[in-house]
Amino acid sequence: MADEVKIEDTATQAAAAADELELLKAERDELKDRFMRALADSENARKRFERDRREAEQYGGSKLARDMLPVYDSLSRALTHATEDQRAIAGPLLEGVELTLRELQNVFSKHGIAVIEPKAGDLFDPKEHQAMFEAPVPGTKAGSIIEVMGVGFRLHDRLLRPAQVGVSSNVGG
Repeated sequence: MADEVKIEDTATQAAAAADELELLKAERDELKDRFMRALADSENARKRFERDRREAEQYGGSKLARDMLPVYDSLSRALTHATEDQRAIAGPLLEGVELTLRELQNVFSKHGIAVIEPKAGDLFDPKEHQAMFEAPVPGTKAGSIIEVMGVGFRLHDRLLRPAQVGVSSNVGG
């Protein structure tokens, strides 16, 4: 009888140890799963942070860049509309304006800002151009640019401002 009690105690202890082992394995598996999820979350957060950092580095100055576009426009307009008489009278002043515009272009280039300069005859691209008007012009194809009223700008691969253009609406070309 004592042997039977010892065997039952040993069997009970073995069953209890097996149950405890199963509980420990389940807890281990749960902790491993939680660890792997936390590791994945951490990696995703690191990648998201890196992407946000790159975007901030590339596009963080877009508001300032957009605010500088009218300066470019004004300097370009001043040079475009200067007559020969004005150039003769105020040559050094206009030279200073040219140098200032060139420096602004260098700064734009350094920071990834590109000028979008369509030409008459180019095809209208709604991703880069804004149609200010449409007109039927003989000798042109529908959808081709007939007049450029303002250049556009791109910051890396993002559009800052579309080029403002007039577009031919000829049906038969």
